[in-house]
Amino acid sequence: MKARTKVWFTEDGRTVMGAGRADLLRTIEKEHSLRKACKELGISYKHAWMMLKKMNEALGEPAIITVRGGKNQGTFLTDLGRKLLAEYETNKQIINETIGDETAWENVSFKLSARNQLPGKVLEVEKNGLVSKITIEMEPSIMTSVVTEEAVEKLDIKPGDRIYAVIKSTEVMVAKIVGEKVPTKIDLKETNRSD
Repeated sequence: MKARTKVWFTEDGRTVMGAGRADLLRTIEKEHSLRKACKELGISYKHAWMMLKKMNEALGEPAIITVRGGKNQGTFLTDLGRKLLAEYETNKQIINETIGDETAWENVSFKLSARNQLPGKVLEVEKNGLVSKITIEMEPSIMTSVVTEEAVEKLDIKPGDRIYAVIKSTEVMVAKIVGEKVPTKIDLKETNRSD
């Protein structure tokens, strides 16, 4: 069995970017043509145009621009479109590397020091299938940690909980504060591993 994830961006409850829209933007960037992008992706021009229209409405500004006539004609990503695609790709890569990294899910036991744990308060828990985003307030800033939904359920993490963000050189994990006692050891159990 293999763990799989999906990444999508939303704005006010409306989907801005998911895998299909990311594929479309990526192909437009490569082909500089909406029609060629549609052909390569095997989707209709109307369907692609509706996807872009919904994306632009959710964003409030266009992700692509069409230049007609002249030597430099074609369809191109706007700065916003390029930024959105880059952000999507980065988030997708981080989540896929985390889910796919077997060493991240092996039984890990380590001692904590004051240097690698930051106390905070959970502002929001957003569950998205296999992964969850935990927004943590750590005065004077806010941090977001991406963890498995199973970890959120096992620790029973909810808004208002006091937790520690546990910093490793390659990741940020969370540990729930029970009472005011600082944890001295955390055992991470594997949640989704391909066997």
